[in-house]
Amino acid sequence: MAHVLRHARITEKATMHSADSVYTFDIAARASKRDVIAAVRALYKVTPRMVRVVTIRAKMRRNARTGKRGVTSGGKKAYVYLKKGETIT
Repeated sequence: MAHVLRHARITEKATMHSADSVYTFDIAARASKRDVIAAVRALYKVTPRMVRVVTIRAKMRRNARTGKRGVTSGGKKAYVYLKKGETIT
């Protein structure tokens, strides 16, 4: 189960959502909603109310120092909605 949830996504937007019991995780590229639900139940002992999975596309970026172009890796993230009052610690 631990291989499904890579790590919690710590951004300004994710921090604002956590106040509303919505948590954001980077997940494995082949993970499904059911995999995410099972992993959250096993690791955090809470039952998600809803899970939304979003595919992040790869983007072209330019290195500011050398000017070389590269590609950021894409991936997937999951928004995990919990019942009011439940938290993930």
